[in-house]
Amino acid sequence: MIYHVLPGDSLVEEFKKANLDGEVIVCREALISGPIDAPSLDDFWQQRARFILTEYGEDEIEYHDKVAAELNKLTEITSDDEVNLWFEYELFCSVNFWFCLSLLNETGATIYRVEPIGLDEDKRWDGFGHYVADDLKACFEMRHKLSQSDGYLGAQLWNAYRRKDDLKLKELALTDNAAFPCLSEVVAAANEKDIQPLEILRVITAKGENDFGKIFVEFKRRAGVYGYGDTQVQRLLDQMQ
Repeated sequence: MIYHVLPGDSLVEEFKKANLDGEVIVCREALISGPIDAPSLDDFWQQRARFILTEYGEDEIEYHDKVAAELNKLTEITSDDEVNLWFEYELFCSVNFWFCLSLLNETGATIYRVEPIGLDEDKRWDGFGHYVADDLKACFEMRHKLSQSDGYLGAQLWNAYRRKDDLKLKELALTDNAAFPCLSEVVAAANEKDIQPLEILRVITAKGENDFGKIFVEFKRRAGVYGYGDTQVQRLLDQMQ
């Protein structure tokens, strides 16, 4: 069986137009925020569901049905399956990518990373956002097959990140690996995640700017490596109140 793990619902419609064979699994998580360290996968889903309820007021049952159940499909993958992980480069997507690799680490499946190819250097954090079906097909044709050691590195990155082991993350970032573009920049952002985004927002708003649209655009220009959406930026602004 062929699977395509997409980085969010926003890509689904255009992806379907590309007419690529396989079943779609949508990653609807944002593991860049909230608690992520738990003793078991079941405990992890419970922890995340409670966080989503507390922070966003969303229903826990809906979380289990639409988010956890979708990603849990990766635990049922076998060595006969092929999994295509469609993830972008910034920290938001990288963390989700690492998590998926940790779930797939023991499956023996054939795994590919599908990247947003052809981005200019100053647009590398924009990902698949403006890609149409033909662009997605081109990305698929240029996909990168992951070795067993690549998968293991992804699992190591996830474990270091969830445990907030900054030293281990820095060590892993020294790996020169084509399957993990921009890894050193992403890890540096991960290690500064609790401080730097807030500092950037303070600079942006220091002269009284309060238009969220303008704040968000400027934040993305200065801190695109984090991959924050409007929800994450709004939560940071709320912390500054």
